[in-house]
Amino acid sequence: CLPANQERFVDGRLSTVQFHPSAQVVMTAGQDRSVSLFQVDGIKNPKIQSIFLESFPIYKACFSVNGEQVIATGTHHRMFFVYDMMSGSITPIEKVRGMEERFLRSFELSPDGSLMLLTGTSGYLHLLSMKTKELISTMKVNGRCTASAFTPDSSKIYSYSKEGEVFIWDVRSRKCLHKFEDEGSLEGKCMALSKNNQYVACGSSSGVVNLYTTDTCLKENKPKPVKAIMNLVTAATCVTFNPTTEILAVASREVDEAVKLV
Repeated sequence: CLPANQERFVDGRLSTVQFHPSAQVVMTAGQDRSVSLFQVDGIKNPKIQSIFLESFPIYKACFSVNGEQVIATGTHHRMFFVYDMMSGSITPIEKVRGMEERFLRSFELSPDGSLMLLTGTSGYLHLLSMKTKELISTMKVNGRCTASAFTPDSSKIYSYSKEGEVFIWDVRSRKCLHKFEDEGSLEGKCMALSKNNQYVACGSSSGVVNLYTTDTCLKENKPKPVKAIMNLVTAATCVTFNPTTEILAVASREVDEAVKLV
């Protein structure tokens, strides 16, 4: 196929590429402070539009679950932007009341579309209402949180710490239900939960991706992985399951072409 964004390549690095949840559209966002949308047909991939966020290199951008909004965080900013695709308006969320953070980068959206989880510094996790963008509650892991994921039913959150521990939270009560150690992890980097809630994948700085069944993660403090994927030789920075839980993609951004399908 043609490059998805061939009508507008970015100056500098792309930080996000994402398909729209329901339309034949792909979004790219990156260090050149732009978010672009393309109609993906595989033949021409025409550009729909680009928006620019002044002096705001984008760290991460993400479609809302209903596909009506794009949320974007910057590389060194405490604010984030909400772009409404229906009205075309761009709303800066300058400060969230009750949340003291120097900058906000990583975030996750719950599959039911109601919540946004912002990763703060020093292990703080801030749960926001997707509707109002107001703070609901704050949770804290030991050490620094490097990755988080909602379960497919949005009832629990898995948080992976830099120290290689995974904390499982109950979304409703915001209590920690359980924690376990990721086997052999020197530094936690990324994680993913499969859509059928059967597997948890944890990727670490050594390039090893451990695959666990969710049952063992909820019961044991030192669960044994079903499989340890050793194909990457540099830090695993991205893991994701395909929608039918038949394929796991593991990747490292530290070297070219370090993408493996398992």
